Amino acid sequence: MASNGSAGYRNGTQKNSTSKSSSSSFKSKPSVASGVRRSSTGSVGASTGGVKYDPGGFIPRGVRQLPPKTTGVHPTSTIPRSRLLPAAGIRPRNSRSNPQTTCRGPGFFIPQEYFCFSFRAINNNFSVERTQGWKRLASACVPGRVRVAVRLRPRNAEELAADADFADCVELQPELKRLKLRRNNWDSDTFEFDEVLTEFASQKRVYEVVAKPVVESVLDGYNGTVMAYGQTGTGKTYTLGRLGEEDTAARGIMVRAMEDILTEISPEIDSVSVSYLQLYMETIQDLLDPSNYNISIVEEPKTGDISLPGATVVDIRDQCSFLELLQLGEAHRFAANTKLNTESSRSHAILMVNVQRSVKGRDSALSNENGNASRISRTIKPPVVRKAKLVVVDLAGSERIDKSGSEGHTLEEAKSINLSLSALGKCINALAENSTHVPVRDSKLTRLLRDSFGGTARTSLVITIGPSPRHRGETASTIMFGQRAMKVENMLKIKEEFDYKSLSRRLDIQLETLIAEHERQQKAFRDEIEQIALEAQNRIAEAETNYADALEKERLKYQKEFMESMKKFEEQWVSNHEKFADGKIKVGSKEDSSYRASNDEASSVSVSEELVEVKKLLQNEIHLRKVAEEEVNKFRNQLAQWKRSEATGNSEILKLRKMVEDEAHQKEKLEEEISILQSQLLQLSFEADETRRNLDRRGAQKVPSSVDSLISQLGHPQLKDSANGDKASIAKLFEQVGLQKILSLLEAEDPDVRIHAVKVVANLAAEETNQKRIVEAGGLTSLLTLLRSSEDEIIHRVAAGAIANLAMNEANQELIMAQGGINLLSITAANADDPQTLRMVAGALANLCGNDKLQMKLRGEGGIKALLGMVRCRHPDVLAQVARGIANFAKCESRASTQGTKMGRSLLIEDGALPWIVQNANNEASPIRRHIELALCHLAQHEVNTKYMISGGALWELVRISRDCSRDDIRILAQRTLSLSPTFQAELKRLRIDYS
Repeated sequence: MASNGSAGYRNGTQKNSTSKSSSSSFKSKPSVASGVRRSSTGSVGASTGGVKYDPGGFIPRGVRQLPPKTTGVHPTSTIPRSRLLPAAGIRPRNSRSNPQTTCRGPGFFIPQEYFCFSFRAINNNFSVERTQGWKRLASACVPGRVRVAVRLRPRNAEELAADADFADCVELQPELKRLKLRRNNWDSDTFEFDEVLTEFASQKRVYEVVAKPVVESVLDGYNGTVMAYGQTGTGKTYTLGRLGEEDTAARGIMVRAMEDILTEISPEIDSVSVSYLQLYMETIQDLLDPSNYNISIVEEPKTGDISLPGATVVDIRDQCSFLELLQLGEAHRFAANTKLNTESSRSHAILMVNVQRSVKGRDSALSNENGNASRISRTIKPPVVRKAKLVVVDLAGSERIDKSGSEGHTLEEAKSINLSLSALGKCINALAENSTHVPVRDSKLTRLLRDSFGGTARTSLVITIGPSPRHRGETASTIMFGQRAMKVENMLKIKEEFDYKSLSRRLDIQLETLIAEHERQQKAFRDEIEQIALEAQNRIAEAETNYADALEKERLKYQKEFMESMKKFEEQWVSNHEKFADGKIKVGSKEDSSYRASNDEASSVSVSEELVEVKKLLQNEIHLRKVAEEEVNKFRNQLAQWKRSEATGNSEILKLRKMVEDEAHQKEKLEEEISILQSQLLQLSFEADETRRNLDRRGAQKVPSSVDSLISQLGHPQLKDSANGDKASIAKLFEQVGLQKILSLLEAEDPDVRIHAVKVVANLAAEETNQKRIVEAGGLTSLLTLLRSSEDEIIHRVAAGAIANLAMNEANQELIMAQGGINLLSITAANADDPQTLRMVAGALANLCGNDKLQMKLRGEGGIKALLGMVRCRHPDVLAQVARGIANFAKCESRASTQGTKMGRSLLIEDGALPWIVQNANNEASPIRRHIELALCHLAQHEVNTKYMISGGALWELVRISRDCSRDDIRILAQRTLSLSPTFQAELKRLRIDYS
């Protein structure tokens, strides 16, 4: 198996002269000028020779646009002269009538004025037709070679320790853009690249020399590709996808490219959209929507362009939203821990950035190109836009299985990665050698990158290598990949088109503006009418008030005049009465007095009626005023009552807040006391176990001396303790006696013989090479039988340890499940009290918890309950194995939920494991704490578990892990989990915890 596609380079040199892949855009380097498309229908006059033609564009093969006054044509020399029509202006080479033309081929030339004509095959002859836009098509294509840069990763801690006495396998000469690969101490190979970046090169420098020219081309309307290739662990993801949250100088190419794009575009008229995908096990999955995990590739029949219609497309307005999308995608990307890399990417990540920019000053030129535009198109012209696509590809690292130590599902992932990289290497090799057949359909990766190599995109490749001499073969293969990629030629082409959607949006905006303006005018008219009506009402009310005041003044005036008249009348009447009191004029006085008395009586009656009416009006006014005063007093009382109730409520709220704060303070004190007591109990338990082991060591064990020679070999002192036995002696005994005889001693009647036989089998099972032979010989069945039948504590301990060793293999895990091993281990765990026995049983169950396929069966047969039941021992070694099993189980559940196969809350939470996990999240023993912290992070990645974790107190532990954890990978995982969970973010905001 080729670890990095090197086999693909060797196999890719085979040429297939009869195969013609019309749909592949990984074409060999074209021999004609820009803008000429390859024909899919063959050639005219194939038997006698002729030029190929394209029925869609009718551009003859071999024609290219030359500089002014030197434009010509170089058709194939096998074109018969009789097939070129004289009307087309084609004349023999010896014609000198047009000195401004130049002959570029033997026999014929075409004048410059015919270069806007196209050829059409009619009855094996050529005719020339007028064609618009050929010059624009030819000028839009620019040849461009794939640029390759090499970047050296500095030595890591492991290489500094292991290779301290060895020199680096590569020597960089950045000023000469050369790289020397050492064969030995005195010989080396030299390679030249477009850029050579040392281990001290900054991220900014890498972006400027590798990706910035591609980003500028994308802004100009060309498609672009930036790709990283290299061995696993050499810094591809660091170069491309580093977010730079803690250090802005560490930002990768993805973040810096989006910054430049957002700086150059105009948000009002331009647009940027993003899709983030991963190619995992030949399946295209959406990193922004994990439920969309099987996206198909669609090819445009006419243009051959590749599209992914099922992928999520998100519009980008600012840099912050783009960083959130990258964080979301990285959280869903598959990774694994191998010997070469603790976080090895198991999928190819593909970031697609679609940029649409408006071209200024091109509207009128393109809209009136045919000269027959309508009157509406002259007044309303659609803008011209350029659509370009930037593809950033973070390839998964190539790896050798013997070095990475991959096994099980990780091994299948490595096979898929190496196969796709090998297919890419074959395509690059075929393009570099101008092969007639390019195997583009061998992998989905090559189909997605068909425009990047041999297509119309500007491509920049950065190959990452390491300095360690142990990986010289992988480094050499990576360098050769870059050398072949430098030979690939692309034809860059601008994609321009009319933006009718933008025109429609602009007209819609204008229409909405006119409608809004009309509505504003109508509202202003209505407001003006209402204002006029309000002013009229105010004037009417003022007139009524003035009238009432004038009426009251007139009434008071008349009343005053009436009182004065009455007073004068009374005075006159008194004076007259005194004057005519004399008896001489009694008759006269009697007549006068009767007349005046009648007048006085009539006037007094009318005055009394007016007084009664005035009194009634005054009483009504007094009554209305009393009613109004009563209502005002009532409203004042209500307002005072509301203010008193508000003050009472505020005081109660302050009391409740103080009570909550007191309760929280008391809770913290109680938790601290509980944790102190727990640590003291664990310390006492550990000291008791140490004391018990010391007492057990002092006891002498008796070895029978009356057994045969084979038993004597098993009773040898070197094999009494499996933990301290000599592996060489066990291997020698294994070769001399044979596996079948050793397994047969497991059924011996002598208990000491059985114990020694079990120890030998356990030591043999510790070696991976012996596990398959032990299982095939029936050793697993015998060990399970011993667990079922024996009552000896030592046999249980050693047999459980042997089963734990066998359970490290995925195939053996299924056999253990099939033969009822989980049930037997659960019964053994329930009956055992010895910490060492429980440690062995917990280790076996922990290994079984790491199998994705056995999750439901493991829980159904009581494996999780048994694992949680062993925490009663409180021994640190036992608790460490229990924590490891819980972490493995939570990791498998997290992977299943990410893939969409697991729904609902975690089985661990259903079985009641969360309280113990929270209780031991800050355990003093580092193995226990590390596994518990991993389990919490994996449980928190499934959104369904968040509410249970919040109610169980796990949120506080996640916050502590994200801030205080000593391991960087666990701390970063906790930070990412908290930042991506909306439930956790809402709870932290509710608790007013500033988390950043």
